[in-house]
Amino acid sequence: MAHTVLPPGGVESENHPWKIRLVEHPKRFESSHFRAAKKTAQAILRTMDDPDLPYGPRPVASGAAGPDGPASWEMHHGGSLWVKGADHWRMYRARVGIEWSMQFCADPEKVDRLRQDAAVLVDAFPLTLPALAELGYERAEKLLRTPIKDADGVEAWTDSLFNACVPLSHGNHQGILPKVPGEHHYPWPVKGADFVRFDDFQLWVTLPDGTHGAVTPVDRRGSGDGHVRLAFAPEGSAAADTIAEAQDRGLMAVLPANSPVALQAFARQIDPDRRTASGPLSASAAQHDHRPSARP
Repeated sequence: MAHTVLPPGGVESENHPWKIRLVEHPKRFESSHFRAAKKTAQAILRTMDDPDLPYGPRPVASGAAGPDGPASWEMHHGGSLWVKGADHWRMYRARVGIEWSMQFCADPEKVDRLRQDAAVLVDAFPLTLPALAELGYERAEKLLRTPIKDADGVEAWTDSLFNACVPLSHGNHQGILPKVPGEHHYPWPVKGADFVRFDDFQLWVTLPDGTHGAVTPVDRRGSGDGHVRLAFAPEGSAAADTIAEAQDRGLMAVLPANSPVALQAFARQIDPDRRTASGPLSASAAQHDHRPSARP
């Protein structure tokens, strides 16, 4: 950015206003590391029973087929630590996941700590490396045992099974509200609740100014308390400053039980004619709590 020459007592000015340009991505190169990791993750997922999948149901085919079939998972570079237990495969999340573009600012020494963490976990599951070799992912042991010292090592780890293969549907990966909130666009401490919340609790709601945020109950299910805590509001929304102030003061931003937001959040847990979210669960919601467990 060019600057004018300042005379004594002059005022600095710039001849280009600050702006953001939207440009096309350079063609993304899919490394051999990622192709091998993705193929292995797909093979693992095909062997898993639905209750054991880490992030919800398998993707449902709709429209054009994906690169791995008509209803493929999208593989998120989110720190995917796959291990083989005695009963089935499991996936743990790493302390940090390295998104593909973030490898270019990643310090090899810091990435090597992630490798060491992964090696400790995999070593605790001795069935893992033989099972991966059987699936054709024979590079796993070398990845876990080779110190990361340069950009090549960072690339290999970034695109490996131990970082690049968190299986998500398109919505949970890259979606934007009001449809589905994706991990790339919403903070993980909030987005993560999508995978553990009650199915009949509406985590993501429309706020009074038309923006979309997230709320949580303030007490356990069945307590009768219909207040909700505002957990996320996008920057620029009328509620964003309120959340920031609450956090600065160590308080909660709470909406009343008769607010439209609370009624949205608890809509499937209360009778449709209720004007407040406080009170007992509806008969259908109470019946949900007495259903048999999916797994022992």
